[in-house]
Amino acid sequence: MAEKKVFVTYKIPDAGIELIRKKGFSVKVHSKENLITRQELIKNVKDADAVISLLTDKIDKDVIDQMKQCRIIANYAVGFNNIDIEYAKSKGIIVTNTPDVLTDSTADLTMALVLACARRLNEGEKMMRRKQFKGWRPELLLGYELKNKIFGIVGMGRIGFAVAKRAFAFGCKIIYYSKNKNPEAEKFFNARKVSLKTLMKNSDIISLHIPLTDKTKNLINSDMLNLMKKNAIFINTARGEVVDEKHLIGLLKNKKIFAAGFDVYENEPAVNPELLKLDNVVLLPHIGSATIEARNAMSELAAKNVISVLSGKKPLTPVN
Repeated sequence: MAEKKVFVTYKIPDAGIELIRKKGFSVKVHSKENLITRQELIKNVKDADAVISLLTDKIDKDVIDQMKQCRIIANYAVGFNNIDIEYAKSKGIIVTNTPDVLTDSTADLTMALVLACARRLNEGEKMMRRKQFKGWRPELLLGYELKNKIFGIVGMGRIGFAVAKRAFAFGCKIIYYSKNKNPEAEKFFNARKVSLKTLMKNSDIISLHIPLTDKTKNLINSDMLNLMKKNAIFINTARGEVVDEKHLIGLLKNKKIFAAGFDVYENEPAVNPELLKLDNVVLLPHIGSATIEARNAMSELAAKNVISVLSGKKPLTPVN
């Protein structure tokens, strides 16, 4: 029997790679510092039995057509909007993702952004680095406490629930908009399911935790954004394309809302230059799952999906 070949589109933590090698499969990793080009991707998937991909790898119909013997695409991410999952299914290729294991890391980062916005930490940090601090003042960089604030969560899935748990511990009142009701959130956090319009209008803090799909693209449009309170804090650790980013920037620029925190962007990795000019935003380079624990677990889960499928078993976390 020919040795099974696994192609990894970018270096991931060794934990998963070693699991695959221990099973006797050969592993080829695109080890260049730059992300893989489309031409390199197509070249390397042709003879691969399995592919471990990143969210930045666009695996569309043309790429899938080159996968002559691939049985699984294991996406190293919880999202999978980079893959044409229906076309992959039609070709008999299983697609998997890495849910659950990055829930806590993303929820932690969400709260870090909330606190950074509420307490104007980026402005304070810049002040110190520029040696502009002249001593304590009664109204220096006044922000907001989280206690008793209405915390609106768009998408009460795993990550949304984990954020609700943290926000509730800070004394926030939880409301949420989601496709399905979440009885656990309502039981433990006294959360209340509302319409998106109600959430946008009443929340002091709004945090997005929805996947990017045809239905969610630009879900938070200009009409929704215009409903926000003047003291509102807007957080996006989901996907940039679910928000009308240009309109949101206009609101921030004109002080129509208090602040916003971004870990994702509409044209990522490009960032709208207007965002860089604003003091009332906190900008992060898509590090929601960037903890040693989460990234190792993601690597292991992607590997276990590959091993399971190439061993003739069912995948652990299929999406198609």
